[in-house]
Amino acid sequence: MDRIVPDKLNVGDEIRIIAPSRSFNLLNQETIDIATNRLEELGLKVSFGKNIRNEIDKNYCCASIEDRIEDLHDAFRDKNVKAILTVIGGFNVNQILDYIDYELIKNNPKIICGFSDITALLTAITAKTGLVTYYGPHYSSFGMKKGFEYTLDYFKKIFMSNDDIIIANSEYWSDEAWFMNQEDRHFIKNDGMKVINKGSVEGEILGGNLCTLNLLQGTEYMPKLNNTVLLIEDDEMAGEEFLREFDRNLQSLLHCYRNNKLNGIIIGRAQLSNKMDVDKWKSIINTKRELQNIPVIINADFGHTTPIFTFPIGGNIIINNNEIIIKNK
Repeated sequence: MDRIVPDKLNVGDEIRIIAPSRSFNLLNQETIDIATNRLEELGLKVSFGKNIRNEIDKNYCCASIEDRIEDLHDAFRDKNVKAILTVIGGFNVNQILDYIDYELIKNNPKIICGFSDITALLTAITAKTGLVTYYGPHYSSFGMKKGFEYTLDYFKKIFMSNDDIIIANSEYWSDEAWFMNQEDRHFIKNDGMKVINKGSVEGEILGGNLCTLNLLQGTEYMPKLNNTVLLIEDDEMAGEEFLREFDRNLQSLLHCYRNNKLNGIIIGRAQLSNKMDVDKWKSIINTKRELQNIPVIINADFGHTTPIFTFPIGGNIIINNNEIIIKNK
């Protein structure tokens, strides 16, 4: 399938906010005001899907499948919309995959960006259409008052420039419910990415939230795996059980590579509650024969801590020992 790279953003372009996972109602007014203002400061016009506040059930805290599909299709169909941002993640975006008009998306390619549960939507779109999608900040992420500079810088680099992107380490990072108290923030000095296995490779990016990506195994929504570089992360759902959960989820994904070539792997920073360190990461990597002769890097700036860089699912990446370059054309 031919790869489709969406057009870059320009000043004056419209960006549509949709809620294919959890509802817009989760956001407080301060977060909404900061997020909208920050996008407008980039010169973008912000619009909203008409169903983003709908909720069918408090257990799900999301709109119906029909409402979510309507907003997704409207965003791709609207010629004025140049990019789509998801409101926030959640748990069940894979409910809508069978109902998406992938031909509509293929014929109206544009930027779509989000992370966490949105992994399933982004990956499915890339697999079914060839459109490069983007694992990066939600609309809600733009509502962060402090510590957002790195995330914003890489958002602009990938969506408002054609230059290849060298991934540098953030200076500081945080892992807290910032949306509960925008003023009382705690930042940790970043020790930077760690190279577990050295090597120089190039490949097509597959990745996102690991446990969500694994929901697509054996379905038509998993892209081709050959000559790929995995960029994967997971969140605090497992708490101190994180090591064992990540290990078995990673092993499950590696089984899919039995007849395909995995070129390298980059792992996003774990959350504080996961209690991970370099030795624990090595213990996971060392049990995987599939990873012994390929580059492996840990503690990269993406995932459920902040800040994060944005990367293209279906795009190309180069690893040269401790250097990571995202091809941006």
